[in-house]
Amino acid sequence: MTVDASAECRIAREMFEADNASRALGIQILELSPGHAVASMVVGETMVNGHGITHGGFVFTLADTAFAMACNGYDTAAVAARADIRFLTATRLGDTLVAEAVERARFGHNGLYDVTVRRGDDVIAEFRGDSRCLRPVSTY
Repeated sequence: MTVDASAECRIAREMFEADNASRALGIQILELSPGHAVASMVVGETMVNGHGITHGGFVFTLADTAFAMACNGYDTAAVAARADIRFLTATRLGDTLVAEAVERARFGHNGLYDVTVRRGDDVIAEFRGDSRCLRPVSTY
């Protein structure tokens, strides 16, 4: 695992530690640096739909987790403002999926990220997400 230990990635690391949903699915963060993240997940029995293929919601969750890590790699917390996914091919029980999030642009409080989800060398989905930085909460 290549995880940036700098203060910049502190928010992403703390967020993932508290992310019960992603961790319950067995998602692991393989790489983390500002604007970039790689996450992986093995398709389990509870992730397969009635067609015997991975439910798209789980593929989306993996991509969304990588996106969240990449956009929270800076010193300001960020959330998704919009996200969509294109499913290109199916995966099945036991497949290992790897999602790589790459920052395309960061401007003001906004960011644009692309996430490619792969099974080995095969691209199975493309995800695009817009992030929005949160304003710090006042404690007065």
